[in-house]
Amino acid sequence: MNVKLNDTVVVITGKDKGKTGKVVSTSPKAGRVTVQGVNIQKKHMKARKANAVSQIIEREGAIDASNVMVICDKCGKATRVKHAFVEQDGKMKKVRVCKCGNVLDKVYKKQTKGAAPKAEEAPKKRTRKRTAKAEAAEEKKD
Repeated sequence: MNVKLNDTVVVITGKDKGKTGKVVSTSPKAGRVTVQGVNIQKKHMKARKANAVSQIIEREGAIDASNVMVICDKCGKATRVKHAFVEQDGKMKKVRVCKCGNVLDKVYKKQTKGAAPKAEEAPKKRTRKRTAKAEAAEEKKD
């Protein structure tokens, strides 16, 4: 599937043909994507509690990934996605590329275990109340 989360896409077939939106969720196994503002469906929600109100909710439904095309940020056109290998940080990465040569994938830096955010101070060691009282009493005597 050539469409990823947060891509801007245009719908090329169906009742919402020509609409553009951001990809909200993807389902690679099913080959479907959910696009913001496209394929709006109405769902009737029944009140389940005495103080709740029954209502009709509008939400986006999933559409087939083959019915959308990715829009390039640089040239602004809908494009077929081409894959190429690009060197990033000394490693070869497979990335998605537009016909104009722009890389569609954002740079993703994986956090390593060694570069984890600095931990806060270690929590105080837990002690029993009796032990704490005994230690406090000993300190007062000295």
